[in-house]
Amino acid sequence: MTTQQTRWSQFGALITVFFFWGFVAASNDILIPVFKKAFSLSQAQSQLVSVAFYVAYTVGSIIYFLVSKATGADVLNRIGYKNGICVGLVISALGTLLFYPAANLGSFTLMISGLFVVGLGFSLQQIAANPLAIVMGDPSTGAQRLTMAGGVNNLGTTIGPLIVSIAIFGAVAAGGTEASIENVKTPYLVLGIVFILVALFLYFSPVPNKIDLEHVAADEAGDSTKLIHSNSMFAAFKYPQLVLGMIAIFVYVGVEVSTVANLPAYLEQGLGMQTAHIAPFVSLYWASLMIGRWSGAAGAFDVSASAKKILTFVLPYLAFGVFLIVNTIAQHDVRLFLVYAGVIVAMIVAGLLARGNPARMLFNFAAGGILSLVIGMASSGMVSVFAFTAAGLFCSVMWPCIFALAIAGLGKNTNEGSSFLIMMICGGGFVSWFQGFVSEAIGIHASYIVGVACFAYLAFYAWRSTAILKKQGIDLDQLAAGAGH
Repeated sequence: MTTQQTRWSQFGALITVFFFWGFVAASNDILIPVFKKAFSLSQAQSQLVSVAFYVAYTVGSIIYFLVSKATGADVLNRIGYKNGICVGLVISALGTLLFYPAANLGSFTLMISGLFVVGLGFSLQQIAANPLAIVMGDPSTGAQRLTMAGGVNNLGTTIGPLIVSIAIFGAVAAGGTEASIENVKTPYLVLGIVFILVALFLYFSPVPNKIDLEHVAADEAGDSTKLIHSNSMFAAFKYPQLVLGMIAIFVYVGVEVSTVANLPAYLEQGLGMQTAHIAPFVSLYWASLMIGRWSGAAGAFDVSASAKKILTFVLPYLAFGVFLIVNTIAQHDVRLFLVYAGVIVAMIVAGLLARGNPARMLFNFAAGGILSLVIGMASSGMVSVFAFTAAGLFCSVMWPCIFALAIAGLGKNTNEGSSFLIMMICGGGFVSWFQGFVSEAIGIHASYIVGVACFAYLAFYAWRSTAILKKQGIDLDQLAAGAGH
């Protein structure tokens, strides 16, 4: 099995797009109260902001698949990976341009159409960037590199809403909606210009246009004769790890989004908390994903095993520090959250016990997510709040683990498989809606049983994918062992 060091110059350029995915996705939450007041929307109608953005990923993936089949060649193999990301950035930039006529005309339809186009561009970027992050170095550390990229994504989710809020509201306190719809177009036009600049930066960067997916798959298996080979129209569906992984992505994004989407309602109904005091708790949830991803990213560094263990403890607390600093700048009292430093230890231990195996990592974190939500449902007060929030810690590294397991051994079908996985991001909208429906029947506190069911499936996928990949000649423990130095 070939071993190689991470190509940091390429990877460093690539992860810039991960930052903007998080920046825009989290900033959408700032638009919801502005649009709700400006267009006199109901709460359900205001959620179309999220629906338009997340459904775009699914639509974009379907378009990618159909175009690939219609032309008889995978889109990225034809135009190149780096070029594909650049095209995606240009598409997203075109989406931001729609904010200008939408603001001038006062059209909510044009506004969410702009967000939809931004999401379409992001879907192409994701299809290309996720496999690139995995193959930019030793395959055994691919999941850790994707985790690191996810940490950069969550840096965007942490500071994006703050910057967009200041841009829209100026000196108005966060949470206020005293802003004209005209205030929205300027920050998004600036964002569009940034997308174009990033596209130019990537175009002239060392990020590769072509990758040898068959070689990577054979490298993972060690014996190419055990790989599945198929040229059928739906070749990717020949791989059970991918099919089950698609369901895993759906429920993972679902539990990640629904947990925080229903948290404000729990804080208001269960604890009687004022709306103005909710923001830092939502911020902590998104920061929890950053904390977990920064910890999981330690394995991607080309340093000694002892140094990696040190980084595993240091990096998450640096991320926690970012949360404290950002919320201090936003003039929130962060002393209440210092106790959360102890909760982070449980996540670090779960990661260390995985020993670099993505399936074991997924299983451990799914178990941690189940435990967090069960404790949250069985308790009350701040104990329940921190327990529900801790689910974010255990969601943190699931995306790279699922992605790495689902595309392992797919070879030339990797891009197609990646598009199918991106397609399932729509779970973020559907699972959130379903938990809201359940909460009306059994109460918001008990409705987190939906999240428990999602985590249970993810634990199953971790167990099942190990057996599936081993049958194909891919030993995850051997890959993990290859990551040691």
